Amino acid sequence: MGFFSKLFGGKSKGANSEVEALVQKTLEGIIEKAQFDLSFEITSEKEEDGSGILSVQFSGGDEELLKDKKGQMLDAFQLLLKRVIQHNFPDDKTNVTVDCGGYRDESANALIERAENLKQICIEQGKSVYYRALPPKDRKVVHQYLAKDPRIKSRSLGDGLYKKIKIYPAKGGSQSAGGAEEAHHE
Repeated sequence: MGFFSKLFGGKSKGANSEVEALVQKTLEGIIEKAQFDLSFEITSEKEEDGSGILSVQFSGGDEELLKDKKGQMLDAFQLLLKRVIQHNFPDDKTNVTVDCGGYRDESANALIERAENLKQICIEQGKSVYYRALPPKDRKVVHQYLAKDPRIKSRSLGDGLYKKIKIYPAKGGSQSAGGAEEAHHE
């Protein structure tokens, strides 16, 4: 019976609550040892493919510490929790997101706003523009946003962790008459 319940998800809620309990215990330990002035709320969702999403929302007096330096502490918590889950439940496909006071949404919106401005310049002038060097998680947000517009294309350029994003007119996309010729000579 155990095999079939794993195969068809009969005990999936139980397994997910084990992951949730592990995340809670891990976070409580870190907060206690580091003496952070933080509390957290964990919510979980099940996806259709059987994977889960565990969201951790922090709040408290040390919120700014988590958001400081472009959210590096949030990223560190997120990575640590993913590794703890992978170590203890190697077959589990739960994804973890860690946020604090809507920081992730604010950050993504700022990236998208800048990408929109650059996209408009690219379309109006019919030539390539470049987004500053970004880490992978930020590039993903920008590329996903830009992919929605068939008039332009984007790709990452450079070596290492931080790469620039080139935004350029798509072939056959609507371009201004003056810029169309210029775009083909790159």
